[in-house]
Amino acid sequence: MNAPIERSTHALSVDLEEYFQVSNFDRVLSRADWDGLPRRVEAQTHRLLDRFDETGSRATFFILGWVAEREPGLIRQIAERGHEIACHGYDHRLVYDLTPDTFRADLVRARRAIEDAAGVRPVGYRAPSYSITRRSLWALDVLADEGFEYDSSIFPTRHPRYGIPDFSRTPVLIQLAGGRTIREFPMTTLPLGRMNLPLAGGAYLRFFPPLVFKLGLDRLTRRGEPVVLYIHPWEIDPGQPRLAAGLRVRINHYFNLGRTEDRLVSLLRRFRFGSLRDVLEGLHERLKLDTVRVA
Repeated sequence: MNAPIERSTHALSVDLEEYFQVSNFDRVLSRADWDGLPRRVEAQTHRLLDRFDETGSRATFFILGWVAEREPGLIRQIAERGHEIACHGYDHRLVYDLTPDTFRADLVRARRAIEDAAGVRPVGYRAPSYSITRRSLWALDVLADEGFEYDSSIFPTRHPRYGIPDFSRTPVLIQLAGGRTIREFPMTTLPLGRMNLPLAGGAYLRFFPPLVFKLGLDRLTRRGEPVVLYIHPWEIDPGQPRLAAGLRVRINHYFNLGRTEDRLVSLLRRFRFGSLRDVLEGLHERLKLDTVRVA
């Protein structure tokens, strides 16, 4: 096993949701159908927890309130095994499809479900499909109003569904109206000329050759830039039911599911990973967070 590179502590995260709850299936399934489908998140989450233990990694679990209501024992176990509990919304609705009032209601409902399950009040948030974009930056004010300390939803890249390409690539303290602030841990990208290459995990970990991640994260580590890596439990589950969908969606969702776990573990062995909250606290203590305003 390669020794971990100690020059930088990176952040590890899990977007805790079922295989049928991803945005790619919004046109295939109604949320009313979800309870009729077999749930598989518990077994795959336990596999992730075991891999994290084996590699000495700690993670932040961004949990859907829908899952917390149905798997409270799993949520408690995640907390008991030393990982951070955070919020992913209630039922995976894109933030920019909501109003500030409906977003707040979704947030409160999700936080209550997660807190009831884990006995821990989440202070971190990640939007479903990174859906805090230029048209939904108002969500940061709602998060601050509701007592959240940090967000990890902004992707400094171009994508049909998400992204603010010119946003800071490294964690920042965002100054909001009325003197309030919230910390933002943007999804990891590697600058290549005029573009930012997404290197945050998930589908990118499945599609890009492993060498791209290894070399990219090595470069960011040498630069002293903290990385946030993410994974979904369904991405290490090649045996999940196949849902009827178009070819593009099927490729996007099912490609390389059988290889993702090994690719993830290779990175966990090479780099030192902690929770987002711990990494952000370390940056704050070392005065490594620039203050920015968003419009």
